[in-house]
Amino acid sequence: MRFHLKAISLSHRTAPLDVRERFALNEAETKLFLQTIRELCGIDEWLVVSTCNRTEVYYVAENDYSEQVAKLLCFQKGVSYLTYSACFRYLTNPDEAILHLFNVSVGLESKVVGDLQITHQIRQAYQWAVDVDTVGPFLHRLLHTIFFASKRVAQETSFREGAASVSYATVDLIETLTQALIQPRILLIGLGDIGQDVFKNLLDANLGSITITNRTRAKADALAEKHNVRVAPFDALIDEIQRADVVVSSVQKSEPLITKTSVQSFNLTSYKYFIDLSVPRSIDPAIEDVPGLELYNIDTLRSSADAALQKRLAAIPQVEQIVREAIDGFNEWTGEMSLSPTIQRFKDALEQIRKEELARHLKHLSADEASRVDKITSGIIQKIIKQPVLQLKAACKRGEANALADVLQELFALDRPLHASSTLS
Repeated sequence: MRFHLKAISLSHRTAPLDVRERFALNEAETKLFLQTIRELCGIDEWLVVSTCNRTEVYYVAENDYSEQVAKLLCFQKGVSYLTYSACFRYLTNPDEAILHLFNVSVGLESKVVGDLQITHQIRQAYQWAVDVDTVGPFLHRLLHTIFFASKRVAQETSFREGAASVSYATVDLIETLTQALIQPRILLIGLGDIGQDVFKNLLDANLGSITITNRTRAKADALAEKHNVRVAPFDALIDEIQRADVVVSSVQKSEPLITKTSVQSFNLTSYKYFIDLSVPRSIDPAIEDVPGLELYNIDTLRSSADAALQKRLAAIPQVEQIVREAIDGFNEWTGEMSLSPTIQRFKDALEQIRKEELARHLKHLSADEASRVDKITSGIIQKIIKQPVLQLKAACKRGEANALADVLQELFALDRPLHASSTLS
């Protein structure tokens, strides 16, 4: 038995954000796509992983269906394959596809190295595939091996520690600042690249009530409709700032958008926190002269993120070693699975001999004697089988299992059908 894993990948390494968004699949779309490709390709084992940074399809088949699957994905999303064909990467070598899925799952392939969300997203993808019955023995074993490796990465390395990007560091800071608040009100000003990253991470963290505002209202409305958050008019900014507990600004502007004058008349009953992610700064540092206002800027957050990133980068060799060990263990399992038909035929052949010989002699024995002989001969067969099976499994680890299996098959003519009168003598 030989397993052939293949993968189709569209990720941040091959496609910009606007393209990745076109191919993102929610739960219903993922399950529909899994069912469609299973029926059309006649293959049982499929997994689809879809996050903000990637949409990938994994399948187990000897033949290559990768381009057809990519075309089906384009058809489901209502776009032309010719337009986006360059964004797809095909991994048809099983070893390459397995390593890629491991690296994705532990965070080595993430846009932010060591991404904390990815293992949860892989588990979710696995569950969706289980729900529509597109996971067989190979993917079950592979995914559980990956989950165990991810657990080792979290427990044995610093690869998942800290917030390794400004947007993650921002969310970490907000969580720290608002830990005493039951439902903190967060105002996000500006929806450029960094603003959208912070927004997505805030949604994942589920920290509180989010309000977004942007000079281009349509951009804010599109996000609000998709994620069910509140949009505030940009011309009502001061009122919204007064309402919020935390204000995050990532607006590109030559002069400060928020000044000391605009906030000094606030009637504060608790601390209000400002986080300025803009360059040049969009919040006047002088606002900290107003009692009850605290300001954090991008340099502070970037310093924290850089320190965390360096720790994660330093842990990569450990993570890669854990992945190698996990893959070695998985390959041993697949090797043993490939030998199982040979082992079973060997057992069947010896059992056939035992039954034939017993049939010739048991008719002269009493029921009690026959039972004792049956038990004794069954034990003898188990002991005969034990050593060859152990040697075959040991050969798996040396990469010599197939050669040994061929010898066993030749010695005992295991490729021939067994008949009631057959013997191995």
